[in-house]
Amino acid sequence: MPVAAVDYKTLDVLPLNVKAVNVAKEVNIPWAIEPLANGDLLISERTGTLYLLPKNSSNLTKVSGLPQIDANGQGGLLDLALHNDSNNSQWIYISYSSKTGSKSGSNTALMRAQLSDDHTQLLNTQMLYKGEHNSTKGQHYGSRIVFDDEGYVYFSIGDRGARNINPQDLTRDGGKIYRLHEDGRIPSDNPFIDQKNAKPAIWSYGHRNPQGMWFDKATRTFWSHEHGPRGGDELNIINSGVNYGWPVVSYGVNYSGTSFTDLHEKDGMQSPVLHWTPSIAPSDMLYVTSDKYPKLKGKLLLASMKFSFISALELSKGKVVKQYKILDGIGRVRSLAQGADGYIYLGIDGQGIKRLEPKL
Repeated sequence: MPVAAVDYKTLDVLPLNVKAVNVAKEVNIPWAIEPLANGDLLISERTGTLYLLPKNSSNLTKVSGLPQIDANGQGGLLDLALHNDSNNSQWIYISYSSKTGSKSGSNTALMRAQLSDDHTQLLNTQMLYKGEHNSTKGQHYGSRIVFDDEGYVYFSIGDRGARNINPQDLTRDGGKIYRLHEDGRIPSDNPFIDQKNAKPAIWSYGHRNPQGMWFDKATRTFWSHEHGPRGGDELNIINSGVNYGWPVVSYGVNYSGTSFTDLHEKDGMQSPVLHWTPSIAPSDMLYVTSDKYPKLKGKLLLASMKFSFISALELSKGKVVKQYKILDGIGRVRSLAQGADGYIYLGIDGQGIKRLEPKL
């Protein structure tokens, strides 16, 4: 049985002696922050601009070379993830909503590119995957990107607002987490590679809208969280070929308050490790390794966009053993990152980028 979170108002508060310092104010919806080794930050603005924030600067520079992006509703320029491939070439992986395809509307795409030496241009861009079945609906594009320790890249596509069509159908994109080789090739041991008409890139299915992912290389555990409807936000451990149940099972109800399922669990469908009911609207996830925050080191952070706080989770053996609330009232945190300098950076809707600095 999953662990039900207590009401967010009653969560224990973990006091932190920190202050949130503005470092860039001009980004309205900072969907992702990706630190570079030299201290620079790459920042995606959902409306379709990729920014470079140089170290020790508050002046944003636009990075050129993006493909055409369909910024509508929840779609636009989404996640960023920097990675070295097996040849030790460095690539920036980008997820975004793309109109590519024969039907009107768009769907989530994954690409990669190399950065110019000054980090202001995308070079050698390569499309790795594009979800089929474009939709004019503006919701549930996903999409986070993570890498494991064996040369694979994972990314998510939400159900695209078609809960009764996409998540349980392996022949359709949407409501899935995918696994590719770093160069976009389909791995020969993906779970549905030999199933007729199934999308061979699928790793897991039955998802609503995963927007937080983290691969724990120490334990080889792949964590993800996703938005429920009205209730039923979930934290899951992702495994090959597993059905996570949406929309057959859920702890949530329709936004109108009516029920769409009576099932919280079902044989053959994986229950969440933790669920939040009522919903907290979780955004990005960050595992803290920095020594700058002794109380946070070794905890998994995820932000509640709905209630403007960050949740700090203590994990042990695949379970959440404690949940704390930090930075209550900080704002609608969209993205989290730990920079090369060890500081935590927050992307907050309507406020831009803030750095979390310990008070002296």
